[in-house]
Amino acid sequence: MREPSLEDFSTANVRESGEEPHPHDTPLLPALTVVSHPLPHRVGDRLLLEGLAAGRDVALSRNAPVFVPPGGALGSHLADPFISRKPLVLAPGPGGSLRLTPAADTRVSLSGEPLQGPWELSSKEVAAGVPLVLAGRVVLLLHLADSAPPRAGDSLGMVGASAGIQRVRRHVEQVADLGVPVLIRGETGSGKELIARAIHQLSPRRERPFVSVNLGAIPRELAASELFGARKGAFTGAVKDQDGYFQAAHGGTLFLDEVGEAPPEVQVMLLRVLETGELYPVGSRTPIAVDVRLVAATDAHLEERIRDGRFKAPLLHRLAGYSIRVPALRERPEDVGPLFHHFAREELEVLGEAHRLSPEDPFTEPWLPAPLAVRMLRHGWPGNIRQLRNVARQLVIGNRGQPRLRLDAQLEQELSADGPPSTGRPATTAMPGPAPAVPRRKPSDVSPEELLTALREGGWDFQAAADRLGIHRTSVYDLIERVPHLRTAGDLSVEEITRCFHACQGDLDAMVRQLEVSRRALGRRLKELGLG
Repeated sequence: MREPSLEDFSTANVRESGEEPHPHDTPLLPALTVVSHPLPHRVGDRLLLEGLAAGRDVALSRNAPVFVPPGGALGSHLADPFISRKPLVLAPGPGGSLRLTPAADTRVSLSGEPLQGPWELSSKEVAAGVPLVLAGRVVLLLHLADSAPPRAGDSLGMVGASAGIQRVRRHVEQVADLGVPVLIRGETGSGKELIARAIHQLSPRRERPFVSVNLGAIPRELAASELFGARKGAFTGAVKDQDGYFQAAHGGTLFLDEVGEAPPEVQVMLLRVLETGELYPVGSRTPIAVDVRLVAATDAHLEERIRDGRFKAPLLHRLAGYSIRVPALRERPEDVGPLFHHFAREELEVLGEAHRLSPEDPFTEPWLPAPLAVRMLRHGWPGNIRQLRNVARQLVIGNRGQPRLRLDAQLEQELSADGPPSTGRPATTAMPGPAPAVPRRKPSDVSPEELLTALREGGWDFQAAADRLGIHRTSVYDLIERVPHLRTAGDLSVEEITRCFHACQGDLDAMVRQLEVSRRALGRRLKELGLG
């Protein structure tokens, strides 16, 4: 079997994404990005796994290797005191696949499932992004990344270091200083207006107006007069001359969002402005010259609308003097952590609680718990960045004054929907015997009393409790987060564990009954504290 090469990783990603690489794009390599960490400033730090692309193994532990922040030259290792010094080994396989092998006492979860032995990840899974949880505290995303150094912070107002958003930045820089029209294509909530503003700010027109218009929000009968203006008496209610958005944007940039919703008569008038630089206000026969840079955006399939006769092909060709495709958030999962913390910081500053994102003690519990971070990574985000911002606001406001974020029932339901499929349960953790004859249920249907009964009857074995309840094992962790009087082993202080250890004379089963936490997780905590 031949050794994997750099081409294996980059071409595998192109096959999965369906998008041809840009001539100036650098190859994609496997990488690890920090999504949640007890020290939130570490979120977004990245480790480019160049050794894998060169056919070498990479060992990941508490003390090595070094993760570097976007745009930074110096970085540091993960440095969480609960992560084992014994490494998780990542080894390259054929066709961009990877093999993960944890050390015996290294606590690693893969997509929410404990990893107890070697596990193979296909190139498709790596390209989609795989969440890894170390010691139940630090969440990393294994994914493919642009091998070029990412930008620092929110360059051009865009947060993130994914290959997709770096490609958008390059497009913006290439076209901003030109006068050609730009068509921005992407799903709703993906940040199209932000990109339009970045184009304006980098252009020679930056000191002139930027006017944003949502054509989908204007009544069809008023669209022409709103855009191009109207003369007195042109229609009922036109009691004086009225300037339109084109005149308001003279010398600057006009951003037309949802341009696919433009009525047929407006499409004809837009085409004329783009071709001649002149417009006719409604009710006027005298043209007016306007100097406007037009940037349009749509989430519609304009080619399909052209085939249906709902959109004019010449107008599309004029609008698309230069096209920029904005990736959906599900295509850039490595940006979820930095984006969430960016929005959360804005909300915390309003509440006067920004200090929650500035802890200095590495022993502190993560403000963004690992199960919640993994859930956000696995969510499909149909509303894209706009939806993520709303979730961040809901979480921050709903947890005012609390040391850690917890999901409420509303967000529990929202983040349980539209998620991508799991990578699957590692075969080494499969339970023997036939599957329990329990009907599958939604986690939201499980009451706190049912959960507590199942945990106690199953000896605080989370898989046994999940089987009794008819839910997935990872949902047990999420349900515990919602019940105030239930805890995980990670919630226990060192002092409480030590007192219980001596009181129970080291009997793990007795400790589990007293502390009411996972037996397996408590055993790991005891080993970490040198008590096991």
